[in-house]
Amino acid sequence: MDEGSMGSSHKRRALWLGPLQEQVPKRKSNRENLDRFIPNRAAMDFDYAHYMLTDGRKGKENLAVISPSREAYQKKLAEAFNMNRTRILVFKNKPSTPIDPIPQEFLSPSSPQTKPVKHRRHIPQSSERTLDAPDILDDFYLNLLDWGRSNVLAIALRSTVYLWDASNGSTSELVTIDDDDGGPVTSVSWAPDGRHIAIGLNNSHVQIWDYTVNRQLRTLSGGHRQRVGSLAWNNHILTTGGMDGKVINNDVRVRSHIVETYRGHHLEVCGLKWSASFQLASGGNDNLLYIWDKTMASSSAPRQWLHRLEGHTAAVKALAWCPFQGNLLASGGGGGDQCIKFWNAHTGACLNSINTDSQVCSLLWNKNERELLSSHGFTQNQLTLWKYPSMVKMAELTGHTSRVLFMTQSPDGCTVASAAADETLRFWNVFGTPEVAKPAPKAKLEPFAHVSRIR
Repeated sequence: MDEGSMGSSHKRRALWLGPLQEQVPKRKSNRENLDRFIPNRAAMDFDYAHYMLTDGRKGKENLAVISPSREAYQKKLAEAFNMNRTRILVFKNKPSTPIDPIPQEFLSPSSPQTKPVKHRRHIPQSSERTLDAPDILDDFYLNLLDWGRSNVLAIALRSTVYLWDASNGSTSELVTIDDDDGGPVTSVSWAPDGRHIAIGLNNSHVQIWDYTVNRQLRTLSGGHRQRVGSLAWNNHILTTGGMDGKVINNDVRVRSHIVETYRGHHLEVCGLKWSASFQLASGGNDNLLYIWDKTMASSSAPRQWLHRLEGHTAAVKALAWCPFQGNLLASGGGGGDQCIKFWNAHTGACLNSINTDSQVCSLLWNKNERELLSSHGFTQNQLTLWKYPSMVKMAELTGHTSRVLFMTQSPDGCTVASAAADETLRFWNVFGTPEVAKPAPKAKLEPFAHVSRIR
């Protein structure tokens, strides 16, 4: 718009910017007033119009010579005819809320209701319980903590595997494996049934135990040449990752237990996680992350990977599949990387990357909310709760005095256990209590249902 048109529009706008009670609409000329006008007599104030045509105009003209008695008379007359027009077009107070003619208790359940506001969950900043964990190995590449479906937590303290029953707080010793017999223990993992547990050893063997009878069932050997630092179950398939870089699927039901071998890593495999859609993620000390698809596996030839992801610049140990989005994988890098990355497992694309400024040791998804928990090393040795997908920090939990190497989650998804190099095992109520599903409301009686109706 040119300058002249802007000036004219500004002048037109200025006619309406003065005080509302002082504005007088401009009278149209006879030439412009050509529309037919039908008056509404019911809305006309003839008394006020007569006054303005006679005494009102005279009062304005002779305002300077009006006597006090005349002024008092006009004031009384103005009050009688309600001529106090100073509040025309002036904002008034907000009208009062109308009363609902039908009480809410008589409305049917299908009536629109106001959505309840969800209150922010309180996140305790300190651990609710702390247990001693003497002689736990300060080794980033191992996996020495797991919480089973039977609500029993297993932790490996050098050569001994201890069981802690969360239902009653009792502790028992499952097995001690000395160095001469293959120890120390380098990994533990509960089977999906919550009864059997796999124990990886420094001598490349894996033992399967039934904890209910405290008995060893079998030993898996011949697959790896060095220690087994990572384990992951997929029904009856136990996947093992070794320092030799191999990832092996073992069918624990049969004598010849090796069914597939995945080759891709050339350094130690320190992270393994199966997804619900039978995809396996493996992370290694070679800074690589692989995604393998079991449905494409073949026992006759080495398995080729589905995706080879090179985004991290340090060892990839922390892995977690998203419970509410099956193709979403979160991974964390070691001290030289310090990033949490999110991957589309179908396409292999990196969706997001967050720098945490510290070593990422472990990752856990909240089963009930869109939240991710990470454990860290130097400098704060903290647990950080993130809101997904914004990745805003919701809380930072401190208490450990050394890097938090291991994390595991209770079966109900509420409590998280963390074990650190400070030789303590801490329990955090970080994910809160899941909301109990409310029963469907009973159908309410219609208003006046007890009154007889005329048909």
